[in-house]
Amino acid sequence: MPQTRKSAARRDTLPDAGQHSEGFRRTREVLRTALLEDYAELIADLIDSGGEARQVDIASRLGVSQPTVAKTLQRMIAEGLVVQKPYRGVFLSETGARLAEQSRDRHDTVETFLGALGVSADTARIDAEGIEHHVSAETLEAFRRYLRKAKAR
Repeated sequence: MPQTRKSAARRDTLPDAGQHSEGFRRTREVLRTALLEDYAELIADLIDSGGEARQVDIASRLGVSQPTVAKTLQRMIAEGLVVQKPYRGVFLSETGARLAEQSRDRHDTVETFLGALGVSADTARIDAEGIEHHVSAETLEAFRRYLRKAKAR
């Protein structure tokens, strides 16, 4: 594959190893926590709309099997994010509720920002689902500043 001018220039300006590895470390951490954030956010949404979150509903909305949900819920229980009651649904602990709230806030900010850039509502919602986990606090704040300025116009 021929090398483009842009890729050649980029390769000549690699960041130092510490900076470079930080990006990869952060991505690995995000991948580890993104699933728990998605589950917490969905559980909160299900509780808000119907009073409880059942495994069958979680599986349906995430497009996964119930055994997959059960395995993830066990991890969430072990990490103190959810409480499961016999013959009832799944409920968020205080820690889980905070995680869900933070995740929802990031998602809403990213989705609103994408919409402000002209991305369709459906695409913004879908894209925000992935971006929300990877965006830094600094970038989120920049999105919020942009949205505040755009709203003030």
